[in-house]
Amino acid sequence: MDQQRPLPDDALDAAADAFEQVRPRLFGIAYRILGSVTESEDVVQDVWVRWQGADRSAVLDQGAFLAKITTRLAINVARSARVRREAYVGPWLPEPVDTSVDPQVGAERGEALELAVLLILERLNPVERAAYVLREAFDYAYDEIASMLELSQANTRQIVSRARKRLSAERREPVDTAQHRRLFDAFVAAARDGDVAALESVLSADVVAYADGNGMRGVARLELVGPTRVARVTAFAHTFFPAAEYGVVEANGQPSLLLMQGGAAVALVSVTVRPDGIDGLYWVLAPEKLRAYERSARRVTDRP
Repeated sequence: MDQQRPLPDDALDAAADAFEQVRPRLFGIAYRILGSVTESEDVVQDVWVRWQGADRSAVLDQGAFLAKITTRLAINVARSARVRREAYVGPWLPEPVDTSVDPQVGAERGEALELAVLLILERLNPVERAAYVLREAFDYAYDEIASMLELSQANTRQIVSRARKRLSAERREPVDTAQHRRLFDAFVAAARDGDVAALESVLSADVVAYADGNGMRGVARLELVGPTRVARVTAFAHTFFPAAEYGVVEANGQPSLLLMQGGAAVALVSVTVRPDGIDGLYWVLAPEKLRAYERSARRVTDRP
């Protein structure tokens, strides 16, 4: 019976070098499709295993070959994840990723990286999501995307166009970085003090807050709407996490509020901003997602 021979050391080193050069891009593709650090790490690891066993002498473009494998695997995982998420308790939010330690993850346009955008992308089917990500975040040509997805170029263009229109209809009017940071810093100060009035002053009239606790006791299982309710619940974090330390970190390319208690992360909050104030709060409270965020900071040193 034929058995696969182990690769000689020099061949394995060459395979590893080629893989490492595109690894951040592969993670970035998988993460934007899946919205999960854990699942994306698993996909990239699977790609690495397949790359070791591939006939690399027949590969003309190693980066494109690896991106195609990553995309196909991520689409498969996304299809099964959609079924699992139907049983999720309360709002589902993407797992946040620490982009401060590995800027390459968000370097390519930074598109489709914010939690709010990933949440919108979740409403697309996995193929639509992949096509949009490959085009808008990584600037692949339509013929390359068509090859990866095994579609015609015409169909690929239509899919990207529909996805682009969907996101354009749901995304908010952008504000500049300075305005975003000013409102975010004011929010952090008010949240740290538990100041309801100050919180209300930085929230838009139709602000929506999402809390992902996957059934945690005391965590809202429906979206909260309106500055009064959102401000009161935000201030309640003092009671919910009485000894928490409030700090600012980077998550998904944006400043975010991280609450630490007893040496562990207990909440991470990202915001979206428009000219009249903060209009979206995204509370990640599920322990497994917070552990994934903390683990994502080690991606640069954790290699196969």
